[in-house]
Amino acid sequence: MNVLAPPRTRLAVEVVHDLVCPWCYLGTRRLLRTLHRRPDLLVDLIWRPFLLNPDMPRAGMARGEYVVRKFGGEERARRLYASITEIGRAEGVTFRFDLIRRTPSPVDAHRLVRFAARAGHGDGAVAALFAAHFVEGRDIGDLTVLGMIAERLGLDAPAVRRYLASDEEVESIHAENLRAHRLGINGVPCFVVAGRHAIAGAQEPEVIERLLDVAAVEAAEA
Repeated sequence: MNVLAPPRTRLAVEVVHDLVCPWCYLGTRRLLRTLHRRPDLLVDLIWRPFLLNPDMPRAGMARGEYVVRKFGGEERARRLYASITEIGRAEGVTFRFDLIRRTPSPVDAHRLVRFAARAGHGDGAVAALFAAHFVEGRDIGDLTVLGMIAERLGLDAPAVRRYLASDEEVESIHAENLRAHRLGINGVPCFVVAGRHAIAGAQEPEVIERLLDVAAVEAAEA
């Protein structure tokens, strides 16, 4: 006798993130780890851009200058980065803040995620961009770097280059950032499940799982 498996509950999870935010890197890793152990859920990830530094010049700025502006000095930044690095080890992430020479504007990197998502590679693009910036110390505001990442993902390289060389969707990135603030999202990562339930911060998998369970029960009842 064939036993049919119960239908999987489908949930949309919006991930509001900034690609130059180390907590977003950790948070998305924890989210993906949680989803991996929940095969009963069919989750559609929607990547929403957020700009922690909306006034960052498009060309970015030297890391030293950024650290002074953001943290008041290198010593405070060093302590913070040491703490994040330690947490990252537990998530299998080797942060190399020492390799980062420029803090980029993430606008073009967010644009690449949108382009990749339309080709079914949004998740891979986010993972590749986080790793390029935080593990390899690459400037993800540099169009050449973004082009190489696109090629590795199997995207149409000439189409990506034309897209990134234009200003297409730049305004959309800024509009989504403003939308997030208007919705009361002032810190990232922020996960919005089924358009109703939200949680901010690089939460532990157990916390994320409880949120998914609440949304799944509601979806089943509906």
